[in-house]
Amino acid sequence: MSFIKTTEQDSNHNHLEKMSVSELLKNINEEDKTVPFAVENALPQIEALVHQIVSKLKDGGRLFYMGAGTSGRLGIVDASECPPTFGVSHDLVIGLIAGGDSAIRKAVEFAEDSTTQGWKDLQDYTISPKDVVVGIAASGTTPYVISALEKCNENNIVTGCITCNHNSPLSQVSKYPIEVIVGPEFVTGSSRMKAGTAQKLVLNMITTSTMIQLGHVKGNKMVDMQLSNNKLVDRGTKMIMKEINVSEEEALHLLNQHKSVRNAVKHYNDGRK
Repeated sequence: MSFIKTTEQDSNHNHLEKMSVSELLKNINEEDKTVPFAVENALPQIEALVHQIVSKLKDGGRLFYMGAGTSGRLGIVDASECPPTFGVSHDLVIGLIAGGDSAIRKAVEFAEDSTTQGWKDLQDYTISPKDVVVGIAASGTTPYVISALEKCNENNIVTGCITCNHNSPLSQVSKYPIEVIVGPEFVTGSSRMKAGTAQKLVLNMITTSTMIQLGHVKGNKMVDMQLSNNKLVDRGTKMIMKEINVSEEEALHLLNQHKSVRNAVKHYNDGRK
């Protein structure tokens, strides 16, 4: 089966420098509209990986994202949002980027080309077969990610990936590959665009569906969210008011006392039994 880098193919548009701002925005938007349909085609692959992640996390495992450049940053963004959104430990979902934390803001030259550093980075977290490692690479050719997943396979660690090319080297080493084929970018090869959007959509799906399966959402509410700012305190207060039909003052008191919506509602209901 051949491997074609569709993410590197020439854009469907040419002479971009001659377009007006209005034309640029319209054409970028037209390309972006195709991304959700590409994600839809990958739903069975996403589901297969989510089942693995849920199973491992229920048994005390962790989820690791690995990538370089834009892909690595997207994994870190998704991982960093899990604790405040779902109230889980910072050690449950972990994002790693080639070049280390300094690469989050500034590109680290040739970091993605290492065939040893990815596994070393995972070993710093005492990686084990209880965990799941998901490699993220639009091209599916990043050595930092591919080599790490190869070592994971050797050590009986579940591997998955998110890539935007079909049958890439990364897909071939992943036990649960996700391929979102978005086609050529508006600016040829600029995978921060459609490919980046596709990766973000898939990451949203993976962690959100996993956290719901793990019980961190009730109804449609983030009952375990961290109360890290006034907006979230206000949201939590309103959730409690609606759930147990108390005044705003009492709801806020319960929230401050029990530190989460879930605990506040539970203690209130237990007290009425």
